[in-house]
Formats: sequence, C-alpha cells, structure tokens
Amino acid sequence: MNTSERQRDILFLVADRNTEAAVRGLLSRPRSLAIRSVEAVIRTHPEKDPGCYLRAHDFLRAFCNRYAHGIVIFDREGCGNEAQSREALETEVEKRLAKNGWADRAKVIVIDPELESWVWSDSPEVAEALGWAGRSPALRPWLTEKGFLQEIESKPYHPKEAVEAALRRVRKPRSSAIYRELAESVSFRRCIDPAFEKLTATLRAWFPPDQRTEHED
Repeated sequence: MNTSERQRDILFLVADRNTEAAVRGLLSRPRSLAIRSVEAVIRTHPEKDPGCYLRAHDFLRAFCNRYAHGIVIFDREGCGNEAQSREALETEVEKRLAKNGWADRAKVIVIDPELESWVWSDSPEVAEALGWAGRSPALRPWLTEKGFLQEIESKPYHPKEAVEAALRRVRKPRSSAIYRELAESVSFRRCIDPAFEKLTATLRAWFPPDQRTEHED
C-alpha cells in the first residue's frame, strides 16, 4: 500500500447509532485515551450486529487502501452466534478481514453481552446521564431493589435491560446522545470491560501520543 493512499487514519464499522455515538465520544478525548488525535470515519452496518459479524469483510474490502487501520465493533448478544465466546468471534472476523486486504491492520471488538456493558460504573456521571442525579433512592440502590444488580456486582447482569428500565422510571427517552455524553464524561479508568480494554489498547498501539500529550484522568 502506498502511503499516499492512506487518506485517513482509521475506519470504524459499528452495529448501530448508539455505538457510533459512543465511539465519537471516546475519540473526542485523545488525551484521556493516551493517543494522538486521529482522523476517523465511522460507518454503521445496515444489518446491525449480524451484518458486522458475517459481512464486515465484504463491507470493508473496498476501503482497505483508503485507511491505515480498521476496527469493527458489535455486540455478542444479537450477532447470531451467541454460543461462541467473545474472543472466538473476534478471531473469526479478524481472520476474514485479514484475507480481504486488511492483513494485520484491522481489529474486531465484540462487546459481551452488549454496548450497555460500557455504561455501568460507579461514576456519578452515569446517574446524571440517565436522568437520576439527585433522585432518591439513588440509581444503584434502585437497581439492586429491582433485581437488576446484586450488591456484590459492579454492573447489572443484563446491562441493556437495566438502562432501559432506569430511563423508563424517570421518563427519559433512550437516545444515542446518552451514549456520547457518557463516553465524553466518565473516567476510562472506571471501565474494566475486556472489550473496552482491547479497544483502548489497540488505539494506543496504533496511535501513540506525541511527547506533549498528557492524561486528563
């Protein structure tokens, strides 16, 4: 590949608008991610999670000479092959991408079970984004009371259902803006989800910061 063909740093293929909003929020904080600013394009697959799983290589084949790197993000829940582990799904799709022009320049991030796994932390910004700031009971005690969260757990077992229930309780519409707000505000150190850690490690390996970059959190 000629360097001149790499018009942009990275192309993301994601399953839906909520994931797109989350990625945009993350990339708006390069110093927190400990990366340099990157020129990114984010596309959503029309077939959502199953499309990203089964046909990401077809979708991205035409772009392999236009971007230095590619990342595919989808949920394990709803992809159509939930019997496979997150790691097995990632390896399968990465192999197809490698055979279709991307070589080792593309990575796959499978969120287990779904994007909402990245929402839940003990950060006060979570309650604020979900419309629970100043409410009594507070968000996490309410989740425990309603059976969404066990006291020993850091996040609900069914994260998407918990988000939806919390929003219904305060009559706040579910929207992509919530996911972007969270990605722009919650400390990355609070998220220990393996898929999130793979994403941040990949970005740091590909786009290390310049010497003047400092961490925000």
